[in-house]
Amino acid sequence: MKQFGSANDVLDFAISEEDASASFYKNLAAKMDKPHMREIFNEFAKEEEGHKAKLQNIKEGGTLEASAEKVVDLKIGDYLVDVMPSSDMNYQDALLLAMKKEKSAFRLYSDLAGVCTDENLCNVFGMLAQEEAKHKLRFEVEYDEYILTEN
Repeated sequence: MKQFGSANDVLDFAISEEDASASFYKNLAAKMDKPHMREIFNEFAKEEEGHKAKLQNIKEGGTLEASAEKVVDLKIGDYLVDVMPSSDMNYQDALLLAMKKEKSAFRLYSDLAGVCTDENLCNVFGMLAQEEAKHKLRFEVEYDEYILTEN
């Protein structure tokens, strides 16, 4: 795992990750030919931008309300084949890619929450891990409703 020299370094890293995730979803949205698919990925880009804003607020001395809500993991993404982004990606592949990305983000924030020493920062990473788990669940539900029911 990457080594950080300070809480600000960790926050800068997390802000950068959220920014990259927002760009990822915007790019994925641009590759979708159906308006519904574009809308879903643009929504996720906005949510990632919201995470980035929360982190920037915390870095500037703000606080964060932690959620006690636990998110169910359907684990659909755990059993699917990895896909690479492409310009002709179909909705199924886009959902698969998004599930894998959210799972990776969840693991990142869970790991950061597990190794940080600042209680407030640990809570922030725990909250972000839960947010990423929610995203993964939404993609899994979407996959279940639109892909698995068609097959």
